[in-house]
Amino acid sequence: MFKPTPNPPESDPTATIMATPHKPSTMFTINPDIDTETLLAHACESLASANVMANDLAGFLEGTHRNTLLGIAQVIMLGELAVNRALDRLDPTE
Repeated sequence: MFKPTPNPPESDPTATIMATPHKPSTMFTINPDIDTETLLAHACESLASANVMANDLAGFLEGTHRNTLLGIAQVIMLGELAVNRALDRLDPTE
């Protein structure tokens, strides 16, 4: 059987990764001194806001686009639940 496209050149994928280390952008940085509980609280609030926005927008859509956005909202909600559980584990007295 004839293959119309040639195989890609053989290379070591780790060689290119090691040669050019990733330097993260400093445009949006989080203070490394912020404690874990504060980070999780902000993440929880951001996810809650994203969930509300996605559900509000889904109200304007129909059909498969609405279903897709509601699925995204559900994934956001699951992330929010996971963050809330992590917060509960940090401070179980509340």
